[in-house]
Amino acid sequence: MRYGIVILPQDPWPEAARKWRGAERLGFDHGWTYDHLSWRSLADEPWHATIPTLTAAALVTRELRLGTFVSNPNFRHPVPFAKELATLDELSGGRFLLGVGSGGTGFDATVLGQRAYTGPERHARFTEFVTLLDLLLRGEAEGSTAGIDFSGDWFTAVGARMVGAPVQAPRLPFVIAANGPKGLRLAATHGEGWVTTGPDGATGDAWWAAVATLAGRLDDAAHALGREPASIDRYLNLDSGGSYSLQSVGAFDDAVGRAAELGFTDVISHWPRRSGIYAGSEDVLEAVAAARMPPRA
Repeated sequence: MRYGIVILPQDPWPEAARKWRGAERLGFDHGWTYDHLSWRSLADEPWHATIPTLTAAALVTRELRLGTFVSNPNFRHPVPFAKELATLDELSGGRFLLGVGSGGTGFDATVLGQRAYTGPERHARFTEFVTLLDLLLRGEAEGSTAGIDFSGDWFTAVGARMVGAPVQAPRLPFVIAANGPKGLRLAATHGEGWVTTGPDGATGDAWWAAVATLAGRLDDAAHALGREPASIDRYLNLDSGGSYSLQSVGAFDDAVGRAAELGFTDVISHWPRRSGIYAGSEDVLEAVAAARMPPRA
């Protein structure tokens, strides 16, 4: 099992840097931050930009993989975003993971003045977003002077240029967020990994049962494409389903054990906050890491 931690982009940098360094010191395999312009109950609190935050995190860590949890097309265009991602991957020494999803229906979905899209429209846009990012992040063909072209219903690229050869070959890994059948097929098509928070509204054993069903559907999608399901890493957000994984060492151990039984290769928790959502103690975080993760110097 590999362990991930989400550090929300809320703290002044000296405090945020302490947490990013701490995630590496404690032995986490990957660290993430939300890719939102604001978020739910925290909309009235400080909230920093994603790419600068992860760039700074890359410069204060050496081994921790870094990722977006998760990027989406609500307020991003693949052409400038791909250049930001490729640059960040280079700055981090090839440690970047792109968590990417279709985009929710909250604040981010309408902040630029666009109307609220239907589910089928959001999926069509998501498919183009991932397809064009996949094309761009592989870089331009050797010797090409024309750049990269793409024409879709949602996004267009005309002679787009990248920053050079990708640091990770053939491109940085995609960890695709999906629960529905079309999204799971997209994850099986383009994803080195799949991430889920499970279904909205389910809690407790019902949530775990639904997560098991989703994992089976990913297997089916992979088989339908002729892909070995085990070739797709599986990431589970442990802090969905009505409970917080780091409320105690026992709660964390129970959640990790259940995730392992369902075939998940990676689990993700949230750094404890002082109050509100994900409220908890850093003492529990330290205890969990000491029990399960080899510390780094």
